Amino acid sequence: MNPEVIIGSDLQILGELQPDGWPDIIPSFEFYISSPFCNPVKIITEDRVAGIGAGNTFGKTGWLSHIITHPEFRNRGIAGSIVDHLLNKLKNSGCGTISLIATEYGYPVYKKAGFKIQSEYSFFERKKPLNNIFQSDKIVRFADIYRDDVIALDKKISGEDRSCLLIDKLKNSYVYLEDNRISGYYLPGLGEGLIIADNSEAGIELLRLRCSLSAYTVLPYENNDGISFLKNQGYIETRRVKRMIFGEEFEWHPEKLFSRIAGNFG
Repeated sequence: MNPEVIIGSDLQILGELQPDGWPDIIPSFEFYISSPFCNPVKIITEDRVAGIGAGNTFGKTGWLSHIITHPEFRNRGIAGSIVDHLLNKLKNSGCGTISLIATEYGYPVYKKAGFKIQSEYSFFERKKPLNNIFQSDKIVRFADIYRDDVIALDKKISGEDRSCLLIDKLKNSYVYLEDNRISGYYLPGLGEGLIIADNSEAGIELLRLRCSLSAYTVLPYENNDGISFLKNQGYIETRRVKRMIFGEEFEWHPEKLFSRIAGNFG
């Protein structure tokens, strides 16, 4: 089984692999195809797309995402072949650490490939977004003068250089200012709405803003202050998923992640 690159004409048939309960996978693969730091691949079996996945690189770190096997081709080693192929590709490109979010079904495949558990993400939901939310006057719209500080803060807390992913999503985002210094930011246009903050006051005020727009959020279980806020607002934890890594450990600060990007980038 030799993985091949996914191209635009493949998009129309990827819907056959759409997992139940997942967001639409087509926009994600459109993004992978158009982004030079992403490597979407497929495995063709019996003239059909039997499996897909993507390997995404941020230089020294990378992510595997959307590893999906068509239901009719499961238990044939297809997911394992895609994982092995993408691992080799990312390692050869210079990635010392590769991360992913594991579903219940994917976990045995990733464990066999050498991934280890790094953390867990908690999913929270309520019936509807919060109403009449007070918005701190420290939260302001993003401007270009904040660009370098946002990128630096993200690198400090995530432990990765994700500038290639963030740069096009800064427009229409928000920053939290304390004494003219950025201590947090919120990117509504990136995945589920990324929130990074270097203190809980900034993180919770940005999360409060996000909760006025969405009844769903995901954050690391280490973020005690964020989880306490959500529970006090009537959010209920519905499930957890494992964040796993392959290769070298790196320093990151899950307690300062108040809303993740999505399953493909953490």
